[in-house]
Amino acid sequence: MGAYLLVALGSALGGAARHGVSEAILRHADPAGVPWWTILVNVTGSFAIGYLAQILPAESGDARAFLIAGLLGGYTTFSAFSLQTLDLARAGDWAGAAVNVGVSVAACLIAVTLGFLAGRT
Repeated sequence: MGAYLLVALGSALGGAARHGVSEAILRHADPAGVPWWTILVNVTGSFAIGYLAQILPAESGDARAFLIAGLLGGYTTFSAFSLQTLDLARAGDWAGAAVNVGVSVAACLIAVTLGFLAGRT
């Protein structure tokens, strides 16, 4: 049961961090355009997951549960990304939807790779 509590605590903290990043960026961005706050959260979360996957051994169950499944699972926003892409497409902003998908997927793949490589050093 301890791992479940760690995941729950990490998820709460990750969700709060995501909200903080979103609020900070929304103060300076147009909320109707490409959702850059979601892209930033997904890219930084992807980097962190790659890094932690590299430096935390598989045997570090509680640390991995708290940090990867909990904290970063709560922080990253793939479901929000999906809904925002759908909203852009339904509004007829196909270019915005394409930018959101393209930038998010490419940047997150690069970030997870860089995080993994950073964990090697």
